[in-house]
Amino acid sequence: MNEQSGVRATTVLGVLKNGRAAIGSDGQMTLGNTVIKHSTRKIRRMRHAGTEIVTGFAGATADAVTLLDRFQEKLEAYGGRLERAAVELARDWRTDKYLRRLEAMLAVVSSEKALIVSGTGDVIEPEDGIVAIGSGSMYALASARSLLAHTDLEAADIVRESLKIAADICIYTNDNIVLEEV
Repeated sequence: MNEQSGVRATTVLGVLKNGRAAIGSDGQMTLGNTVIKHSTRKIRRMRHAGTEIVTGFAGATADAVTLLDRFQEKLEAYGGRLERAAVELARDWRTDKYLRRLEAMLAVVSSEKALIVSGTGDVIEPEDGIVAIGSGSMYALASARSLLAHTDLEAADIVRESLKIAADICIYTNDNIVLEEV
């Protein structure tokens, strides 16, 4: 998504550790070079067939909400199987004429899996159990990898501290953090 197309930027980070998962995001929404909202909620909790999943989005809000709704439908259609639902969403996203135009990405975590779903049809499962999307994602990712390797912090604490670090570096990320755990 380019800067001139409208609402831009965020940081979403998810971490798996010791059978627990946490995902968090900042709350900043920008339009061009102006902050228009400080407390946007970019995290959604989903449940299906005993499976708890938390998702976060980056990109255009309306597009992301459309994708979250589609992901919920896929989750229900495939009995709460996270990986299968993500693959089917990515396939639809890539092939559907309407969905192809959506400008957003999803980060999805359960207590067992962490995935990134992109509009290019990718479903990425990082080897280290850390998912990061958005403009400040590389700062948060670097911080989370270091904290995961060199501290005893739990997943939620790693997410919180890494998002704070990203907020100190990325101008499109603030420290109004929303965090969910599964």
